[in-house]
Amino acid sequence: MNKPHVSQSWVPYPCRPILATGWERSLAPALTVVTLVLLCAFPLSAHPQKGEAVGFLTGFRHPISGWDHVLAMVAVGLWGAQLGSPAIWLLPVAFPMVMAMGGMLGLMGVPLPGVEYGIALSAVLLGAAVMFELKPPLTVAALLVGFFAIFHGHAHGTELPAGQSALLYSMGFVIATGCLHALGIGIGTVHRWGWGQKFLRLAGGVVTAGGVFFLWRAVA
Repeated sequence: MNKPHVSQSWVPYPCRPILATGWERSLAPALTVVTLVLLCAFPLSAHPQKGEAVGFLTGFRHPISGWDHVLAMVAVGLWGAQLGSPAIWLLPVAFPMVMAMGGMLGLMGVPLPGVEYGIALSAVLLGAAVMFELKPPLTVAALLVGFFAIFHGHAHGTELPAGQSALLYSMGFVIATGCLHALGIGIGTVHRWGWGQKFLRLAGGVVTAGGVFFLWRAVA
């Protein structure tokens, strides 16, 4: 016997299946990354840490503790999302790889002039790329991202606290950088909608403005 059809019109609202809308699904990765960053960076640091684990936590917190780093890292993910495949994966992979090389130079004490200027300019130019939706050849985009990654990595490497593991410290700031890239990619998925494209251009303008501020502070 066929079961009678039951309309959902009378079903109480809490009992109806909850379906995520498009923008909720697009923001889910970004919210997940933010939650993980906050859980890993702050609550863990409130407990006593001994041994080499301190080096990892110190390195992990370093990129997310400075807005100049945060703005540039998120901008890489935003730009990759605007450019689409394969840039959406290539740029966030190229940056940490080259940044690790820059970090090694910093750990070895190799001088690199203009580190603060390079970090500030990375926010200015990467933010401008997002704001104007620049779409250069993939090689050019990767070279630009890699060039600025050296300055960020060098800054991380030179600030290794004495007595901490250089390897775990480096792993920490590389993983944190990847989380910030993922956050940018998650936010950048709104690019599929018209309002999302405008939002990303506005976000690029905010990044550029922040970069100008840090550049002014470096010069002053």
